[in-house]
Amino acid sequence: MSNPYQVLGVSPSASDDEIKQAYHELARKYHPDKYRDSELADLASEKMKEINAAYEEIQKMRSMNGKGSASGQAGSGGAGRQYAGSADAATFAQIRILINQNEIREAERLLYSMPESAHSAEWFFLNGCVLVKKGFYMDAQKMFERACAMDPSNAEYRSARERLQNQANQYGGSYRTAERGGYCSGCDCCANLICADCCCECMGGDLIPCC
Repeated sequence: MSNPYQVLGVSPSASDDEIKQAYHELARKYHPDKYRDSELADLASEKMKEINAAYEEIQKMRSMNGKGSASGQAGSGGAGRQYAGSADAATFAQIRILINQNEIREAERLLYSMPESAHSAEWFFLNGCVLVKKGFYMDAQKMFERACAMDPSNAEYRSARERLQNQANQYGGSYRTAERGGYCSGCDCCANLICADCCCECMGGDLIPCC
């Protein structure tokens, strides 16, 4: 589905009351009863379904993150993570959605707009995912290592780290980094394979679409 926060027109850092208020306002605006016998009735009905789905998705994400854990699906977080607060949880959920939608610049902007106190294991993991998308594999590996060190029991973080390391070993142990250009000695196909495989099963599916 679409970004649920965008559907409701609220920020991921909005309070529960602000989200509820936005939902009720949109529900009043698009309630099908207002468009009965109108040619816009079908459009209003579809819009209402989208609004309801967005509100339910946000409620689900916040409920799961409030317990410090989630299912591992993109946009909902992985098992065993602890967040600094509901605002951080919502932002991390939003970043996961953006990464899955290939909105890398916005995901990176949100990551670096977060305070240092929010630089948890999840922050480093998502930073690593962004760096993989950008092709900076050495930097991504460092981020995954840091995430694993901070939350060693998290299987999602370990999987990302191991996949990227295995690809590096397979293709000669070289990475492309943000500091220096270049790929491992084979060809650009090598870099594409790393990008395709290293996080393929992270975040509940094809975080990095296969090339």
